[in-house]
Amino acid sequence: MSDLILITHQDSDATTITVAGEMDLTSCPALEEAIGRAALADGAPLYIDMSQVTFMDSSGLNLLLQLRLRLADGGNPLVLTGVQEGTMRVLTLTGADALLLPAGTLARG
Repeated sequence: MSDLILITHQDSDATTITVAGEMDLTSCPALEEAIGRAALADGAPLYIDMSQVTFMDSSGLNLLLQLRLRLADGGNPLVLTGVQEGTMRVLTLTGADALLLPAGTLARG
């Protein structure tokens, strides 16, 4: 079983969830649950700080893509921050970097 540490910080204008560990099939339900508990104001962004993510497989990628769509329906942008090299490689190889990263973010590969 993969260990995942989640820390949620809510402000009036944004919510940040810091993710540490592996985003995979066994750990993604915990992240999805944390996201579901986050109370987002209309139009407020959800920041996912991925600076401490050590591994992400297709389950993690799928969760992020589904989350992006769900949040967009409510007018809330999803913003990934601190994406590390291994995770960036997954985003770049799949083309998801164009959907999940802020404009102007340089994909490292």
